[in-house]
Amino acid sequence: MAGAAGAGWAAYEKLNSNITADDDAASELARHEKERPPVLVPGAQNILLIGSDSRSGDGNGRYGRDSGTQRSDTTILLHLAADRRSATAAFLPRDLMVEVPDCRRPDGSRSLPVFTMFNHAFATGGSACSVRTVEKLTDIRVDHYMVVDFNGFKKLVDALDGVQVCLKEPIDDKDAKLKLPAGKVTLDGEQALGYVRARKSLGDGSDTERMERQQRFLGALVSKVHSNDVLLNPVKLYPVLDAATSSLTTDPGLASLRGLYGLVHGLGDLPTKRVHFLTVPRTPYSYNANRDQLVEPAARKLFARLRMDQPIEVVPEVPDGSPSKAGSTAPGRGNGEESHGNGKSAVVRPGIPGAHESGPRTPPTFPGNTARSDACR
Repeated sequence: MAGAAGAGWAAYEKLNSNITADDDAASELARHEKERPPVLVPGAQNILLIGSDSRSGDGNGRYGRDSGTQRSDTTILLHLAADRRSATAAFLPRDLMVEVPDCRRPDGSRSLPVFTMFNHAFATGGSACSVRTVEKLTDIRVDHYMVVDFNGFKKLVDALDGVQVCLKEPIDDKDAKLKLPAGKVTLDGEQALGYVRARKSLGDGSDTERMERQQRFLGALVSKVHSNDVLLNPVKLYPVLDAATSSLTTDPGLASLRGLYGLVHGLGDLPTKRVHFLTVPRTPYSYNANRDQLVEPAARKLFARLRMDQPIEVVPEVPDGSPSKAGSTAPGRGNGEESHGNGKSAVVRPGIPGAHESGPRTPPTFPGNTARSDACR
């Protein structure tokens, strides 16, 4: 018994030591506490997930030269409902034009407020600047934040023995070091990283298309965790936790296994059909087609629903040129359609409440997918 207890303690300490607490970011956020949005729904959680494309750190140098700067490769605002029966992962385009507040730089100096790409926030002031920018954009309180790098992502996929995706056509991308056949393919960590980061040989090469691919992959990853009962099996859970906490930087409130467990407790019962993935409603920026801007009022409606912990629905996007697309009416006219982002239409059912309304209503629908979606169907 003593040996087992000692081994358990050693394992706990190893996982605990994997996590890095971002105390500097916490101090910066505390400095601006008065300007941050309040918590409106007790029990609901909003977590900012930041994928860093830094080349520093173990195993990351192979993906490019370390320029000494930090950039956010992918940023997701994850909303967990108070009853833990639904979750929404809203992807924020890195080229989205936003108001970035004055932020503390790594050298201690302060930047000036600027209207620029969202990616600029993390490059300028790290996690704290990204959190404050998202809160200014959405008026949603960010309760926690996590930063994971390339190596941590690969380790997580490998700990799950790979994640299966469905490819409509073969992939041969030299830059991503990726060569895969069409059909169902199980990706290991290295292949998965290439798949979610590739641009030139997949889709139309846009960041929007890449985010949609990342959403489908994360849906498959969540489905894999559920199907293998990882959260309920300690033998399976330990290597996944070891991988998930490796190369992970969080706010002090999550920088321990106790904190992470408190966050994910009960998520094992979360139905995969209620795990939503979507990109915030966006369209090319008016003054630069290589940048993005929010689509209104769709973006405000989405943010209000998340802020008030109200449900949404997602439906697959209708590809341009398809029979169903050709037969649809113009966005916002007839058949209850309204443009909800990505320049494509999404059905919005009648009777959508605003943030101030109450009573049983059919939730609004946005383009996206769920963790139950199967790309091979």
